[in-house]
Formats: sequence, C-alpha cells, structure tokens
Amino acid sequence: MFDWLLRGPRRESRSLRLRSRDEPSTATRVDFEELAPDIDTFLGQAAYLQLGFFETLSELIAETPELGKKEALSRAAGAALTKHEALIALIRERGDDPTALMLPFREPLDAFRRATHGVRPQETMLSVHIIAGMLDDFYLALSASYGDTGRRVARILQADGDRQAIVDIIAETISSDEQWKSLLAMWGRRLVGDTLLIARAALRPTTLRIADEEKVEPVFTELMAAHSRRMDAMGLAA
Repeated sequence: MFDWLLRGPRRESRSLRLRSRDEPSTATRVDFEELAPDIDTFLGQAAYLQLGFFETLSELIAETPELGKKEALSRAAGAALTKHEALIALIRERGDDPTALMLPFREPLDAFRRATHGVRPQETMLSVHIIAGMLDDFYLALSASYGDTGRRVARILQADGDRQAIVDIIAETISSDEQWKSLLAMWGRRLVGDTLLIARAALRPTTLRIADEEKVEPVFTELMAAHSRRMDAMGLAA
C-alpha cells in the first residue's frame, strides 16, 4: 500500500550515519545502501512535507481568534515555509523540476495530513509538533546518505522550526483543564504509529526482511526516544 513513496532508480552512493546519544563526538554507521530512498524521493518528500506543515499551520492561524497566538503560530508557519523554499532552491540547483519531484507525494501525504488533523485546534497543533519533529529527525538521519546534497539538506532541517510557540499553547491548554492532559497524551500516542509508517514506507523495499529490520531498528529507536523527550517537555506521557 506504500508503493507511492518509492520512485525510479536515480541513486547516489550512500550509507546512513546515526549519531549515538552515548557518544556525541562519534557516529554509528548504519548501512542503508539498499534501503535508503533514491535522491529524488528524498528531496521530493522532504520538500512536500515542509509545505504541508506550512499549510496546516496557516489553517490553524485562521481558526485561532487570539492575536497573540496567531502571531506565535505564524512564526512556526514561516519557519516551515523557509525550509520548504530552501529545499526547492536546492532541487532547482540540481537541475530538477520541484513540482515533478513533489507531485507523486501530494495525494498520499495530503491524505496523511488530513488523517492527523484533530477535531480541536490543540490536537492539530500537537500533530504538527510531533510529526514535524519525528520526520525532521528521520530525514536528518537519512541526509548523511547523500554526500554534499545531504549535508545541505541537514543544514536546512536543523534550522529553528519556531515550534516552541506550539509547546507554550499546549502547556497553557493543559493548565486550564486537567482533562486536556489525558486527551492530548492519547492523541500523541495515536500519531506515533501513523508517522512511523510514513517513515518506514520511505525506505526500499517496503516489506523489510529480518536483516533489514536489524538495520532499521537503531534509527527508529532514536526517533522514539526523541519523541518521548518532546512529550515529556510538554508534560505529556509518550
């Protein structure tokens, strides 16, 4: 069901490097030579995901009555748009058409974005914060696989996402009514599975062998650890 996340063979030499939390000055090499997506898929997905974050945040701005919160959300939306535009510029520098690279992912990623919209604005804010955090981490891990292009993508993704405003709004929401805490914690747990499926489906092949699972495990273990830290920072149980 995830064939839409794979593209044709235009590949660059790569191996995925994942930094160990216990050894911050060294990198643990994880061989993804046959699992990492081709460069077009990597760039097209990354660019369209940032555009999706911008669109969702823009919708939230329109739905939010308080001027201060509108302004705070606008900073997060602007940061996502800046990342998107930087990735588009990189794609053009490579001589590719950004629309052509992103188009295969428009329908499935839009469907994913709709499925992770909450009934309430606070749920959708949490969706953006959790999903953007996890997928930015995933693409940062993959970026080490693509030489200079990957290093440039890493610099783009490591720019401040200005999502602290979202964390502050969620914290304010929780403090106003304790019931929000359990509701948002449950919503956050629901998001994890869908987001990990999107990340896994970006790899090739979509059905992983046992040996492949062993290669993937350190990456997803780190994604989950970072997710837990984000949830803890908001006072929510992962």
